[in-house]
Amino acid sequence: MAEKVTARKLRRLKGKRLIAMVTAYSYHEARLVDDAGVDAILVGDSLGMVVLGMRDTLNVTMDDMVRHVGAVARASPRALLVGDMPFMSYEPSVREAVLNAARLVRAGAEAVKLEGGEEMADRIKAIVSAGIPVMGHLGLTPQKYLRIGGYKLYGKRREEWEKLSRDAEALVEAGVFAVVLEYTVPELAARITREIPVPTICIGSGPRCDGQVLVLHDLLGLTPNPPPFAKRYADLSSIIVNAVSRYVEEVRGGVFPGEEHTPRP
Repeated sequence: MAEKVTARKLRRLKGKRLIAMVTAYSYHEARLVDDAGVDAILVGDSLGMVVLGMRDTLNVTMDDMVRHVGAVARASPRALLVGDMPFMSYEPSVREAVLNAARLVRAGAEAVKLEGGEEMADRIKAIVSAGIPVMGHLGLTPQKYLRIGGYKLYGKRREEWEKLSRDAEALVEAGVFAVVLEYTVPELAARITREIPVPTICIGSGPRCDGQVLVLHDLLGLTPNPPPFAKRYADLSSIIVNAVSRYVEEVRGGVFPGEEHTPRP
């Protein structure tokens, strides 16, 4: 049996080999991606969009996250289980940030992830001081999309390069074990990867990072309009529609259930 991945072990992978992380939101998804050998499973607030049908992530609650983290944790994955802290679960105060991080840990998370740079350093430091590993999230931060005017590529302006460097340094000083860089100009993501001592795990930020993360539903072809940086490794939408269509036909045609599916006294 493969050795359990911890936050400390994931951090030590920097410079040794690339890290593969993927999202999962349910017991069966977690079991399958863990069997596939991922290093980390992120129970992302993206569940609002890909599981609950929301327009964005802003209406995902702590109760939503606790429920789905618990479902994933029940699969007892070998991979590191990271729980996303949803919008307004950490912004109001340091105290709320620590208490909500603890809720995710009690549900089964082995680390938490939150968005933001220098302005969130005090929250990160307090959560780490409470004994909970923290993964940072910089670049495009979806929970702030209203302020930034949509889902835009980060790093096209010179001042964004300077800010990202400051933010990354502040997160490292606060104690993060890794940093997600989302939809960031590849040259900037590569620079941050070189500058900081913890792994960068990128989504839509090019190949010169310490690892990659994708939303499972994008990877499997379950979302109708995936982002341009997501690679589709399967077309499960067609497979599911075809399988259910065959079921409908067999039920209406009296084919299912057949003899082999009929119980005997």
